[in-house]
Parts: sequence; C-alpha cells; structure tokens
Amino acid sequence: MSEQLHHYHNRFVKNQFPITLICDQVNSPANIGSIFRIADSFGIEQIYFCGEDITVISKRMQRTARATHEIISYHQTEDSIPIVQQFKSEGYTILALEITDTSIPVADYKPSPQEKIVLVIGEENFGISNDILALVKHSVHINMYGNNSSMNVATATGIALYEITKQILSSKK
Repeated sequence: MSEQLHHYHNRFVKNQFPITLICDQVNSPANIGSIFRIADSFGIEQIYFCGEDITVISKRMQRTARATHEIISYHQTEDSIPIVQQFKSEGYTILALEITDTSIPVADYKPSPQEKIVLVIGEENFGISNDILALVKHSVHINMYGNNSSMNVATATGIALYEITKQILSSKK
C-alpha cells in the first residue's frame, strides 16, 4: 500500500532552469498567485509582470501563491516591449505562448542544453500583442482536443513550463 508523501518528504530533486517568464498584462490576483507557485514548481529564474495598473501583491494573490512570491525573484514594469528587447539582445530565445498561424506545439520545441529562454504569456482575453509577437523567435501552443481553443493562463503556463523543462532535461542526457 502506498502512502502520501508530505511537502517536506518528497522525492523531487531541486533544479534551476534558465527560464524567465514575462507576464504581459496578466492582472488577476488568482492567476498571479498561481503563476508564482508554478514558477517555483518548475525552478524558473524570475518573473516580470508587465502592464499598467497591475497589482502584484494582494491578499488574494498571497493566499494562492502560498509564500512562493517570497522565493521567486520578480519585477514589475509598465511596458513589456523594452524588457523583451533587452533579453533578446542578451541572447535569450524569446518564446510566446500563443496560438498563431506559425505556432508549433510546445511539446515539439527542442531547446539546446544551454539555451536561455524567455516565455511570454498574455492576458487571457486578449493574448499577446502583435508588437510582442513580432519580437519572438517562436510561438508555441498547447494542442487541445475539445471544442475550446483557450485555457486559463496559469494552467497553460504550467503545461508549457512542464514541456519546456522536460525537453531541457532530456537534451542534457
């Protein structure tokens, strides 16, 4: 019979991945809190929250984040374009999590072992702006098999980071 392991007694090995998450106009406290937890779960380096009037720290966010906002490095700025341009000039691969006419399934994206990645996610209702999409190397999407063509931004981020970190680990073998 198996026994449930608790948070402090698990078999997971800590790992840090060269991934930065840029949240373009993501403003829901519940989504922000979930994104902190997901970022911590997948060992990403940092998060940028971009947009006007975005409140990163709130009671609702803190309840959802469960203290991961104290672990993950994060920054807040109004405009995402200069941040994306800066990372691009520093040699990061810029990926957009967005369904476009040229997007590929995130499971098919094969990063090199030393590749540094920025994953841009957009606000649920409007997605990632065309100005940002013009700066990315690839758009990646999650294959979906139902009637809907979108999902919650935090859920999609978790799926994308799972696939990307899995590919990074397999490229190092």
